[in-house]
Amino acid sequence: MNNIKQTIAKVLRDESDVRAATEPYQADFPYDRDEEAQVTRREFCNFLGLTSAALFLGAGGFAAKAALDARKSESLSAARIEGAETLTRNGSLNFSYPTERDSAILIRTSDGTYHAYGQKCTHLSCPVYYSRDHQRLECPCHDGAFDAATGKVLYGPPPRALDAIEVEIRGGQVWATGRRASADERAS
Repeated sequence: MNNIKQTIAKVLRDESDVRAATEPYQADFPYDRDEEAQVTRREFCNFLGLTSAALFLGAGGFAAKAALDARKSESLSAARIEGAETLTRNGSLNFSYPTERDSAILIRTSDGTYHAYGQKCTHLSCPVYYSRDHQRLECPCHDGAFDAATGKVLYGPPPRALDAIEVEIRGGQVWATGRRASADERAS
């Protein structure tokens, strides 16, 4: 204990000379400043340039893959929407399309036409519902609204229209035949 106090006192006295102050610890923690590798400005800039180039190429690769994937058109099988024939005007029906995990909503407007959309709001994926009183699709989470006939944003935070589901009438039955992501931003 006495030895530690003497060493601390010596370190505090010898504060101006770091080598002399650290000499008692050199055996336990060998460190030679003369052999320390100094990084030059040129080496550091080369490292930054190469790292930046690698990150840029990686991001370019991901962008190219996304562009190729976007070109591929996904063929979806047609599916009958159960109960759509009994849907009254100005009414709605929830169904799943293209898989059981994808919720969708079918709307029959007051003029009798059918429109279907993915049920997830394009803002934060809250489920939208059809408001009969206002004849529009509404998102209860952040007060957004979509046009029932086009799926375009009427107001609120959603950045784009709802994903549309193509519907056909076949022999008096309503069928979902495809789904397309909307690129439209807002209704005019």
